[in-house]
Amino acid sequence: QVQLVETGGGLVQDGGSLRLSCTASGRTINNYLMGWFRQAPGKEREFVAHIGWWSGSSTAYADSVKGRFTINRDNAKDTVYLQMNSLKPEDTAVYYCAAGFLVSSRDGYYASSYDYWGQGTQVTVSS
Repeated sequence: QVQLVETGGGLVQDGGSLRLSCTASGRTINNYLMGWFRQAPGKEREFVAHIGWWSGSSTAYADSVKGRFTINRDNAKDTVYLQMNSLKPEDTAVYYCAAGFLVSSRDGYYASSYDYWGQGTQVTVSS
């Protein structure tokens, strides 16, 4: 079992920045694709970004956040980060961290590919 805990959410103004953290316990995340998803009120959960478990740890982003958000991981700390810059009101959502054992980059866009989820952290961007 892997337990994931997200921190770092909050209220920020349009154009501001936040950094989300997701810390795992129970097992090391070395062999897990780590992803961030978000869900706004009345909408389905959507992919934000993921980072691979393989050498080089390549990343992928949703078009809506490309160039503004950066995902990275520190396996020594079993932690994944999501740096969010130039935030917009439409980024307002609950952000979830997820872990998928040996999941490929191609499959990492889909919530159903992940084995474990955090409880989520609220991000609110005011206009």
